[in-house]
Order: sequence, then structure tokens, then C-alpha cells
Amino acid sequence: MKAFSIPTQLFSGISSLDVLQQYHRQRIWIVCDQFLADSNALKSILETLRVRNEVALYTDVTPDPTTVDVAMGIDKMANFSPDTVIAYGGGSAIDLTKAILYLSPKDKERRTFIAIPTTSGTGSEVTQFSVVTVADKQIKVPLYDEELLPDIAILNAFQTLTVPPEVTANTGIDVLTHAIEAMVSINHDDFSNALAEKAITLVFKYLKPAYDDGNNLEARQKLLNASSLAGLAFNHAGLGLTHAIAHQLGASLHIPHGLANARLLTKVMEFNCQSTRSLETYATLARCLGFVPRHTDAKTGAHAMIKATGVLIASLGIDTGEKLKCDAGLIHTMATRALEDPTLKTNPIQPDYKAIKQIIEVI
Repeated sequence: MKAFSIPTQLFSGISSLDVLQQYHRQRIWIVCDQFLADSNALKSILETLRVRNEVALYTDVTPDPTTVDVAMGIDKMANFSPDTVIAYGGGSAIDLTKAILYLSPKDKERRTFIAIPTTSGTGSEVTQFSVVTVADKQIKVPLYDEELLPDIAILNAFQTLTVPPEVTANTGIDVLTHAIEAMVSINHDDFSNALAEKAITLVFKYLKPAYDDGNNLEARQKLLNASSLAGLAFNHAGLGLTHAIAHQLGASLHIPHGLANARLLTKVMEFNCQSTRSLETYATLARCLGFVPRHTDAKTGAHAMIKATGVLIASLGIDTGEKLKCDAGLIHTMATRALEDPTLKTNPIQPDYKAIKQIIEVI
């Protein structure tokens, strides 16, 4: 028996921030980075909340939050003792907030946890995942528990309008990777496939327009929706080899997560074509997206999907041509750690050390 649920309440669209007007007489703690703390978008939210609530900002947010960052945040949150916590930002802000809440002493009733993403990428606003870096060991540690799920996610395109093209591209490919990996995961089912397929369709239609024109509100909203759809899909089905290696590239080489996925995605898709079901899944996507006629055989369709994915990545100015500059020892370390990464468990084929090492060597 399989179960499927969407515990996080979603509010999407131009007026989605109106839900914040229901909060009054609350102590609200907002986690965001310093850049966003000075943004007009957040100032507007603060004006709404401060009318009836006591609000405090916590801005010690850095890319790829570490265990040290989490410990500092736990202490700061305890000093303020909020009723409601809002994570405002990209994956780093939301992941940090999740870890702070999850690892804090449970000294009171569960705080209301609201996530407001300002990028369209991680899908963290609807998942029970968080990733924390152990800096001195250069490893990323995934946390996985239902308690990490936000209670509410607000998807408001206005919060993403200032995201620069490069970040739009990288985070958009992260969405695509989440959805594609969820569809070929060994834990996929009809529900996760429906969510993932819709996310993939939206990315192929709206990522390039959002990259070309950051003020395209429709494209921005569709990508936010796609990000959450993909998040729901992989929260249920799991991820795969792309993420298992990408986590090591981020921890060891500090490559942005979306960029790491962009370098890896088509290579991993080619590897996964050894699985008959993966081959057919890629072909089905190619047919649904109109890349090949409906009657096209699985092998031709799968390669058309991989090619279209590569073309999309290239159209976004993402440079995947130059190989990584790292020595044999580091490649060995990353390949070994990728084998131990929890996201690898749901990949359609379980690669050995040699296969992972070969993928790292060619990207």
C-alpha cells in the first residue's frame, strides 16, 4: 500500500501574500539574508505584519548553511521565542530555517512555519528535506523528516522579479532535475509522475522567457508553481544520481547546486537509459512535449529528450563545456561519497564506483 499527501498548505498567485493579514498578536521571526532584508518586497511584507505583531529579522544566512549556522540560529530563535517563523529566500534560507526548527529543543507547542520562496528552484517550501554542510569535513548532510515540512508555502511571483538571469537559469534547471529524477525513481507512482510531468512541461515553456525577461510575471509565477510541483514529486518519489554527485560538487568545489545539476543531468540521463523503464519514461516525455512524433520508438524518443534538455541548458548561457579542474584524489573522494549519498537509493540503476567516477571525469 502506498500513501500520498500534501501536508503543506499552498497559496499561489498575485494576491497570495494576503494570507499574512490573518496573523495578529504574534511574535514572528523572519529568516532571510541581508540582501533580501533591504529589499522593497520584504519591506512591504514587514509593513503588513508589524501593524499587529512583534517582528524580528534574522539575517545571518549564507549559501549552503553549515552546522555552525544552525547552532547560531537555534540560539537566536530561543532568545526571541517566536510563535511563527517565516523563511524568506531561496533554498539556503529555507533549509537553514528547517534545520533550526528541527534541531531546536522542543520546549513549547509547534511553531507555525511559513516558507516564502524568492527563487524557483529547490522546492524546499513543500518538502521534508533539508541539506546542511559540515564545513570542516566538506560534506553535505541531508535531513529527512516530516517535521521539516512547512505548514504554509506562499508562491508569489513578485518576490522573484529581482532574481538575476544566471540564478534564474541555475535554479530553473534544478526544478527540471527534481522532476526528471522523480519520474524515473524506483519509488515513482501515478501521483508523483503527474506532478513531475507538469513541472517539466512548465519549465520547458517558461524558463527561457523568464531568463530573457526577468519582469515576465506570468513566466515567474509558472516557474514558482513548477518548483513546488517538482518538490512535491520528489518528496514522494525521491531523487537520484544527479543529486548524489551534485551534493559532492557543492561541498567540495562550492559549485552552485543548480549549476552542478546542469553539468550532470544529461550525462546521468544517458547512464539511466540502461534501464528499460527509464528509457521509455524519457521517450514518453519527448512525445508529450512534442519533441518527437507519438509513434517514435523508445530509444529515439529518449535521446530526443536528452538532446532537448541539453539544448535548453545551452540556451540559458550555462557553460557545461569546460571540464572540472580537480585532481584524482578529489575525484575519488567525491565518487566515494556519492555512493553513500541517500538520494542515490532511488536511482533506477545503482551505479558502482567506476561509473560515478567516469561521470565526474567527463563533466
